[in-house]
Amino acid sequence: MKHFMFLVVAVFLFAFVSSAQVNPANYTLIASPFAAPNSQIALASSTATSPALDASAALFPASPSPAMPQAPTRVYETYYWQASISYTFFRFYETRGVQENMNGFNYSMVYYFLNWLGADGEFLAAFGSQSGTSSHFLFGGGGPRFRWSGPRGLELWGHGLLGYSHFTPQTPLGSQSAFAYELGGGVDLNLRNRHWAIRAEGDMIGSRFFNTYQYSPTFSTGIAYKF
Repeated sequence: MKHFMFLVVAVFLFAFVSSAQVNPANYTLIASPFAAPNSQIALASSTATSPALDASAALFPASPSPAMPQAPTRVYETYYWQASISYTFFRFYETRGVQENMNGFNYSMVYYFLNWLGADGEFLAAFGSQSGTSSHFLFGGGGPRFRWSGPRGLELWGHGLLGYSHFTPQTPLGSQSAFAYELGGGVDLNLRNRHWAIRAEGDMIGSRFFNTYQYSPTFSTGIAYKF
Protein backbone atom coordinates (compact mmCIF):
# COMPACT_ATOMS: atom_id res chain seq x y z
CA MET A 1 0.00 0.00 0.00
CA LYS A 2 2.82 2.38 0.80
CA HIS A 3 4.44 1.69 -2.53
CA PHE A 4 1.17 2.40 -4.29
CA MET A 5 0.71 5.77 -2.55
CA PHE A 6 4.27 6.76 -3.35
CA LEU A 7 3.66 5.92 -7.00
CA VAL A 8 0.47 8.06 -7.11
CA VAL A 9 2.23 11.07 -5.56
CA ALA A 10 5.15 10.72 -8.02
CA VAL A 11 2.78 10.60 -11.00
CA PHE A 12 0.89 13.69 -9.73
CA LEU A 13 4.11 15.70 -9.33
CA PHE A 14 5.31 14.67 -12.77
CA ALA A 15 2.00 15.76 -14.34
CA PHE A 16 2.13 19.14 -12.54
CA VAL A 17 5.71 19.85 -13.67
CA SER A 18 4.88 18.87 -17.26
CA SER A 19 1.85 21.20 -17.26
CA ALA A 20 3.93 24.13 -16.00
CA GLN A 21 6.53 23.61 -18.75
CA VAL A 22 3.89 23.44 -21.52
CA ASN A 23 2.13 26.68 -20.33
CA PRO A 24 4.87 28.98 -19.05
CA ALA A 25 2.59 32.04 -19.22
CA ASN A 26 0.26 30.55 -16.69
CA TYR A 27 3.21 29.68 -14.54
CA THR A 28 4.48 33.28 -14.51
CA LEU A 29 1.09 34.54 -13.36
CA ILE A 30 1.58 32.66 -10.14
CA ALA A 31 3.50 35.22 -8.15
CA SER A 32 5.32 34.64 -4.96
CA PRO A 33 3.26 35.47 -1.91
CA PHE A 34 6.23 37.51 -0.70
CA ALA A 35 6.38 39.75 -3.85
CA ALA A 36 5.19 43.34 -3.68
CA PRO A 37 1.71 44.13 -5.11
CA ASN A 38 3.13 46.57 -7.71
CA SER A 39 5.47 43.95 -9.11
CA GLN A 40 2.54 41.54 -9.54
CA ILE A 41 0.55 44.17 -11.47
CA ALA A 42 3.55 44.95 -13.69
CA LEU A 43 4.12 41.25 -14.33
CA ALA A 44 0.49 40.69 -15.34
CA SER A 45 0.37 43.76 -17.62
CA SER A 46 3.60 42.73 -19.39
CA THR A 47 2.21 39.31 -20.31
CA ALA A 48 -1.15 40.45 -21.74
CA THR A 49 -2.18 43.11 -24.29
CA SER A 50 -5.72 44.50 -24.50
CA PRO A 51 -7.43 43.69 -27.83
CA ALA A 52 -9.51 46.87 -27.49
CA LEU A 53 -6.38 49.01 -27.44
CA ASP A 54 -5.01 47.25 -30.52
CA ALA A 55 -8.25 47.85 -32.43
CA SER A 56 -8.37 51.50 -31.36
CA ALA A 57 -4.78 52.04 -32.53
CA ALA A 58 -5.60 50.46 -35.91
CA LEU A 59 -8.76 52.53 -36.46
CA PHE A 60 -7.35 55.82 -35.18
CA PRO A 61 -3.66 56.11 -36.10
CA ALA A 62 -1.69 58.89 -34.48
CA SER A 63 -2.04 62.06 -36.55
CA PRO A 64 1.23 63.64 -37.66
CA SER A 65 2.20 66.89 -36.01
CA PRO A 66 1.06 69.86 -38.14
CA ALA A 67 3.77 71.63 -40.09
CA MET A 68 4.62 75.13 -38.95
CA PRO A 69 3.14 77.69 -41.40
CA GLN A 70 5.70 79.69 -43.27
CA ALA A 71 5.16 83.37 -43.90
CA PRO A 72 4.96 84.19 -47.62
CA THR A 73 7.97 86.06 -48.90
CA ARG A 74 8.07 88.30 -51.93
CA VAL A 75 11.33 88.72 -53.78
CA TYR A 76 11.94 91.50 -56.25
CA GLU A 77 14.80 91.65 -58.68
CA THR A 78 17.24 94.50 -58.16
CA TYR A 79 17.89 96.61 -61.25
CA TYR A 80 21.17 98.51 -61.40
CA TRP A 81 20.50 100.72 -64.43
CA GLN A 82 17.89 103.47 -64.60
CA ALA A 83 16.99 105.80 -67.45
CA SER A 84 14.36 108.54 -67.12
CA ILE A 85 12.84 111.40 -69.06
CA SER A 86 10.64 114.04 -67.45
CA TYR A 87 8.84 117.27 -68.09
CA THR A 88 10.61 120.09 -66.25
CA PHE A 89 9.54 123.49 -64.97
CA PHE A 90 12.49 125.82 -64.31
CA ARG A 91 12.33 129.26 -62.69
CA PHE A 92 15.56 131.05 -63.53
CA TYR A 93 16.54 133.91 -61.21
CA GLU A 94 18.73 135.66 -63.76
CA THR A 95 19.63 138.87 -61.91
CA ARG A 96 18.15 140.94 -59.12
CA GLY A 97 14.57 141.71 -60.09
CA VAL A 98 14.69 139.57 -63.27
CA GLN A 99 13.14 136.10 -63.21
CA GLU A 100 12.06 133.87 -66.04
CA ASN A 101 9.73 130.86 -66.08
CA MET A 102 10.93 128.19 -68.47
CA ASN A 103 9.65 124.78 -69.54
CA GLY A 104 11.59 121.86 -70.93
CA PHE A 105 12.73 118.33 -70.21
CA ASN A 106 15.15 116.43 -68.03
CA TYR A 107 17.00 113.26 -69.04
CA SER A 108 19.06 111.17 -66.62
CA MET A 109 20.99 107.89 -66.55
CA VAL A 110 22.00 106.14 -63.32
CA TYR A 111 24.10 103.08 -62.58
CA TYR A 112 24.02 101.64 -59.04
CA PHE A 113 27.28 99.87 -58.30
CA LEU A 114 25.94 99.27 -54.77
CA ASN A 115 22.35 98.63 -53.82
CA TRP A 116 22.10 102.10 -52.24
CA LEU A 117 24.79 104.12 -54.07
CA GLY A 118 25.11 104.93 -57.74
CA ALA A 119 26.64 107.27 -60.32
CA ASP A 120 24.17 109.79 -61.77
CA GLY A 121 24.41 111.71 -65.03
CA GLU A 122 21.82 114.32 -66.00
CA PHE A 123 21.00 116.73 -68.80
CA LEU A 124 18.39 119.51 -68.48
CA ALA A 125 17.07 121.82 -71.21
CA ALA A 126 14.53 124.56 -70.48
CA PHE A 127 13.09 127.09 -72.94
CA GLY A 128 11.40 130.44 -72.52
CA SER A 129 11.19 134.00 -73.78
CA GLN A 130 12.87 137.18 -72.58
CA SER A 131 12.01 140.65 -73.93
CA GLY A 132 10.46 139.11 -77.02
CA THR A 133 13.51 136.94 -77.68
CA SER A 134 13.57 133.18 -77.24
CA SER A 135 15.87 131.92 -74.54
CA HIS A 136 17.05 128.61 -73.21
CA PHE A 137 18.98 127.25 -70.24
CA LEU A 138 21.07 124.09 -70.48
CA PHE A 139 22.68 122.11 -67.68
CA GLY A 140 24.73 118.91 -67.73
CA GLY A 141 26.39 117.29 -64.73
CA GLY A 142 27.22 114.17 -62.84
CA GLY A 143 27.66 112.94 -59.29
CA PRO A 144 26.52 110.43 -56.68
CA ARG A 145 22.96 109.28 -56.13
CA PHE A 146 21.64 107.60 -52.98
CA ARG A 147 18.44 105.56 -52.77
CA TRP A 148 16.26 103.89 -50.18
CA SER A 149 13.51 101.34 -50.91
CA GLY A 150 10.37 102.23 -49.02
CA PRO A 151 7.02 100.46 -48.55
CA ARG A 152 4.37 99.90 -51.23
CA GLY A 153 6.79 100.09 -54.15
CA LEU A 154 8.21 103.51 -53.24
CA GLU A 155 11.86 104.36 -53.83
CA LEU A 156 13.27 107.54 -52.31
CA TRP A 157 16.51 109.02 -53.61
CA GLY A 158 18.74 112.08 -53.45
CA HIS A 159 21.67 113.32 -55.51
CA GLY A 160 24.33 116.01 -55.83
CA LEU A 161 25.69 116.93 -59.27
CA LEU A 162 28.50 119.14 -60.52
CA GLY A 163 28.57 120.37 -64.09
CA TYR A 164 28.30 123.20 -66.56
CA SER A 165 25.45 125.43 -67.73
CA HIS A 166 24.70 127.59 -70.75
CA PHE A 167 22.21 130.43 -71.16
CA THR A 168 21.03 132.41 -74.16
CA PRO A 169 20.47 135.10 -75.37
CA GLN A 170 23.80 136.85 -75.21
CA THR A 171 23.78 139.88 -72.88
CA PRO A 172 26.34 142.61 -72.22
CA LEU A 173 26.48 141.49 -68.58
CA GLY A 174 28.85 138.57 -69.07
CA SER A 175 29.54 135.12 -70.49
CA GLN A 176 26.83 132.72 -71.64
CA SER A 177 28.46 129.72 -69.89
CA ALA A 178 29.13 129.11 -66.20
CA PHE A 179 29.95 126.46 -63.65
CA ALA A 180 26.79 125.04 -62.02
CA TYR A 181 25.65 122.40 -59.56
CA GLU A 182 22.39 120.68 -58.68
CA LEU A 183 21.11 119.43 -55.33
CA GLY A 184 17.83 117.65 -54.69
CA GLY A 185 15.99 114.39 -54.76
CA GLY A 186 12.80 112.65 -55.65
CA VAL A 187 10.56 109.64 -55.32
CA ASP A 188 9.80 106.75 -57.68
CA LEU A 189 6.48 104.94 -57.59
CA ASN A 190 7.33 101.52 -59.01
CA LEU A 191 4.59 99.99 -61.15
CA ARG A 192 3.49 96.36 -61.00
CA ASN A 193 6.27 94.87 -63.14
CA ARG A 194 8.84 97.14 -61.40
CA HIS A 195 10.64 97.87 -64.69
CA TRP A 196 8.70 101.12 -65.02
CA ALA A 197 8.17 103.83 -62.42
CA ILE A 198 6.50 107.21 -62.16
CA ARG A 199 9.04 109.77 -60.99
CA ALA A 200 8.65 113.13 -59.24
CA GLU A 201 11.69 115.28 -58.54
CA GLY A 202 12.56 118.61 -56.98
CA ASP A 203 15.99 120.30 -57.25
CA MET A 204 17.84 123.55 -56.89
CA ILE A 205 20.36 124.58 -59.54
CA GLY A 206 23.10 126.94 -58.49
CA SER A 207 25.01 128.92 -61.16
CA ARG A 208 27.10 132.05 -61.59
CA PHE A 209 26.17 134.22 -64.56
CA PHE A 210 26.77 137.95 -64.97
CA ASN A 211 29.07 138.16 -61.93
CA THR A 212 26.28 137.09 -59.57
CA TYR A 213 24.94 133.86 -58.14
CA GLN A 214 21.65 132.27 -59.18
CA TYR A 215 19.71 129.78 -57.05
CA SER A 216 16.93 128.52 -59.26
CA PRO A 217 14.35 125.84 -58.38
CA THR A 218 13.28 123.15 -60.81
CA PHE A 219 10.46 120.59 -60.65
CA SER A 220 10.16 117.52 -62.85
CA THR A 221 7.76 114.66 -63.34
CA GLY A 222 8.03 111.78 -65.77
CA ILE A 223 8.78 108.10 -66.14
CA ALA A 224 11.81 105.95 -65.38
CA TYR A 225 12.80 102.60 -66.89
CA LYS A 226 14.85 100.22 -64.73
CA PHE A 227 16.92 97.36 -66.13
